[in-house]
Amino acid sequence: MSALHLHTWGPPDAPPLLMLHGFPEYGGAWAEVAAQLPGYRCIAPDQRGYGQSPAPPAVDAYRIGALTGDIATLIEGLGAPVPVVAHDWGAAVAYALAIRRPELISALIVVNGVHPGPFQRELARGGAQSRASAYIDYLRDPGAEDRLSADGFAGLQRLFAAKMDMRWLSGAVLDRYRAEWSRPGRLTGMLNWYRATPLRVARPDQPLDLPLLPAAAGRIAMPHLVIWGEDDAALLPVSLDGLDTWCTDLTIRRLAGADHWICHQKPADVAALITEYLTFRGL
Repeated sequence: MSALHLHTWGPPDAPPLLMLHGFPEYGGAWAEVAAQLPGYRCIAPDQRGYGQSPAPPAVDAYRIGALTGDIATLIEGLGAPVPVVAHDWGAAVAYALAIRRPELISALIVVNGVHPGPFQRELARGGAQSRASAYIDYLRDPGAEDRLSADGFAGLQRLFAAKMDMRWLSGAVLDRYRAEWSRPGRLTGMLNWYRATPLRVARPDQPLDLPLLPAAAGRIAMPHLVIWGEDDAALLPVSLDGLDTWCTDLTIRRLAGADHWICHQKPADVAALITEYLTFRGL
């Protein structure tokens, strides 16, 4: 696959900071946070299937090995290791890369994203996180593209906004998102992330008997910061419980008055926590 399209901010000779977006965003989603990080060269790719990056049509092209391979190649080109900041699906890629290629990541900062161990545990329980994640099967449906794109992507906006503060997604910002969603093949590429993942979601009160990811198999060995908007209605704080089982050096910082879209609601606060953490680590 050809190279990912990159969004960059900051001095070209500053230390690199890689930023991975989630669904249904694109690399430009990091602009507000990056503006508050003048000491770094912030680099945010449009991940596979998004924005101006390639969007292969096959579901198998979005397996986690392919997604992490894209980012591994990018980091190797930057001169590894680098600190990685990741949100939502970007965090899934970052966690997988941290497990498979730990030598590429000097520090891992996750903003409202979840490690596969506790997340699959909670999805399998049939409890609150299973109910909050029921939309995953909705997005896997073959008719999802038509439902989400109708009426100028009104369905995708509604999904984006469920129980969240979406005042930031309006005007010129909304116009830019619609332009990215409208690129040929991109909505299918975005949805194929859900179709390709092996994650299983239990029906309410019908738990699945799934093995827990062993600590050794999901180990996060590098310094790891989680920044968590406490009002997230899509990813619930129960998916942080026991995270230290998989992490050797974990710090969790919670922010009130923010939800899943914390990077748009409180970009200065997110950037301040990133700067504080990386400075303390000498990165």
